[in-house]
Formats: sequence, C-alpha cells, structure tokens
Amino acid sequence: MLEKIKKIAVLTSGGDAPGMNAAIRAVARSCAYYNLDCIGVYRGYQGLIENDFELLTARSVRNVINRGGTFLKSARSKEFRTEEGRKKAYKNLQNSGIDALIVIGGDGTFTGAMKLQEEYNFPVIGIPGTIDNDINGTDYCIGYDTALNTVVEAIDKIRDTASSHNRLFLVEVMGRDAGDIALNSGIGAGAEEILIPEEDKGIEQMLFSLERSRKSGKTSSIIVVAEGEKSGKNIFELAEYIGENLEGYDIRVSVLGHIQRGGAPSCFDRVLASRLGVGAVEALMRGESNVMVGITNRMVTSVDFEVAIKGQRPLDKELRRVLNITTI
Repeated sequence: MLEKIKKIAVLTSGGDAPGMNAAIRAVARSCAYYNLDCIGVYRGYQGLIENDFELLTARSVRNVINRGGTFLKSARSKEFRTEEGRKKAYKNLQNSGIDALIVIGGDGTFTGAMKLQEEYNFPVIGIPGTIDNDINGTDYCIGYDTALNTVVEAIDKIRDTASSHNRLFLVEVMGRDAGDIALNSGIGAGAEEILIPEEDKGIEQMLFSLERSRKSGKTSSIIVVAEGEKSGKNIFELAEYIGENLEGYDIRVSVLGHIQRGGAPSCFDRVLASRLGVGAVEALMRGESNVMVGITNRMVTSVDFEVAIKGQRPLDKELRRVLNITTI
C-alpha cells in the first residue's frame, strides 16, 4: 500500500475545535516525511465538490499549531449529502490524482466519509475533532481539553459574582447529547450540581440538593447544565421553576455558547492532534480505510467508522460518585 498512496487530501468539517490546525499540520508534515503530497481542502465537503484545493508543504503549515479554529475553514454541505454531490467530489479527487482522504471532525463528518468509501471504494481515515467528546472508540477528541479549560475559567469568574451577591447561577455548557463537558467542568470548578443528558436526575432531586447545601451554610451555588439536558424546555424555564419553588436565592443564567470552541489549543490538545495526524497518515500507508484513528489507554488505535458513529460512550460513574462526595 505504501507504493500506491502518493497523494493525500485533508479537510475539516462540522463544528470547529481547538487543535484542528495542529492535526492538519501533523498530516502535512507526515506526508512530507514519507515523501507524499498533501492537499488541503477548504470548507470541508463543499470544498471537495467545488475543487477548492491547495498544496500543503511542511513549511506552509508553520505557525499554526497554536492557533484555534481551522485555517482550512469548515462548513456543512447539504450538497454532499446527495449522490450527485458525492459524485462531483469523487471526480475532483480523481482528476487531482488524490489517492486517499483524511477527514477531521465528528460523527456527521465520519458519516460523509463512510458514504464516500462505500460508494467509490475510496480510502478514507477519520480524526475525531469535536469539543463534545462524544465519539465512541477514543478516550479523547481534539478540542475537548481546551473547551474544558475555557469552561472552568469562565465558571471561576462567575463564582466571584455568585459569592458576592448570594446568587444561584445556572451555567449552560455545550456537549449536545453528551455530558462530558458538564460533568468534568462541574467537578473542576467546584459546582454544587450538574445536570446531564445521560441521567434523569429530576428537578425535585436538584431542589433537594440545593436546599441541603443552603442548610449546610452555602450562600451561593453554581449548577452546570449540559445543553442536551431536558429538565426544562430550556435553561431559562428551568431557572424560572427553581425560582418559584426555592426561596432565598437570586437566580441568574449564563449561557457560555461558542466561547467554548475558541482560543488557542491546550498542550494536551496539541499533542493529541499531532499524534492522531501522524497516525492517520500511517494508517493509510498500512492499507487501512473506513476507520477512525483515536487514542485508547494512551495508544493510537483504529476503529471502524460505524463503531465510532453508532457506539455510545458510557457515563463515567466514578466521576459522578466523586461529585456527590465533594459537593456535600
């Protein structure tokens, strides 16, 4: 397979995540190391369809490892979801002499890659890049650690206001249907409670916990709420319910939003992205395809796209136990 693969394309798709640039850099420099050509595709799958390609060399990716976002840009392509769109993309890959594709993103990105491989038998490797950390088959996704640090820093600042005014703050964090950001940042920032999609804790239990905290002497509280948690239609409705059923707190809501996606990647994310970028190129050289490279027990591993997309990461019950103990 080493003789067959001569030119590799790389793209980023879906939501941006800190560390994507570091992964692109690692792919480009791995290609240079193994004497392969590397082609950057702008704007994800839409760039594949529109033939928006550029040669990446070892020098053209200098000074990007510390930058957030993705210099290749990212987009969601409705056209690529159609057979005609994927046919255009494949023809552009063929006409450019590209032998394989590396995609950096989440489950939607991997679904598109899997379709391309199935329909045209085109070699594709995925790298997990999403702050939600909701991809099965890898312990960590690129961007997750940076997002955690951003959230903890924000909550630390919110706590200053909460404690100054005896306020209860509900802080909404990203994560879609995964509670990893909420659970870990809640512990790291010393939150009094967290609400995550994986658990149906119930509002009444939360009210009980808050009342217990107040009786123990706490005059302010932080509740971290994952955006996919459905105790109320939204976090504002949840705040209104608490206000109607729990006296003595001045309640405020803070939705952190897209600030969690931005910023320079942490050292952890830079190293993770570098390892996975190298791992993706080497996986193609070994003849692998239709797989995601991830990190499991500190080792770079490969899992089928279908497992990565459809598998469900279990809730870390040990972290929940630690939270219950430390919020007493």
